[in-house]
Formats: sequence, structure tokens, C-alpha cells
Amino acid sequence: MIDPLLLELLRCPRPHHAPLRVEGDELVCTECGAAFPVRDGLPVMLLDEARLP
Repeated sequence: MIDPLLLELLRCPRPHHAPLRVEGDELVCTECGAAFPVRDGLPVMLLDEARLP
């Protein structure tokens, strides 16, 4: 789904910039739990699109 090299580079756009992990069809912040959708194989890293815990 997400290229492992891309996943290593991506960080949560919130101030702490924590790494992300894949959970289903979302990327979830390892620190705050915000979940960002992946649409057509592309992560949508907009806070307005995130599902907050």
C-alpha cells in the first residue's frame, strides 16, 4: 500500500512530528493517534482530513 521508504520519511504534521504507522487504509501517528487517510495509494496528510482520537 505505502512504499516503506516513503513511510520512513513521513511524519505527523502536528507540532511533535512523530513517525506514522500503517493501520488498515490509514496512517496513524505513533504519538497523538491522529489517523490520516490513504486514497488511491497516496497519503492525505492534511489536518483537516485527519480523524483525531
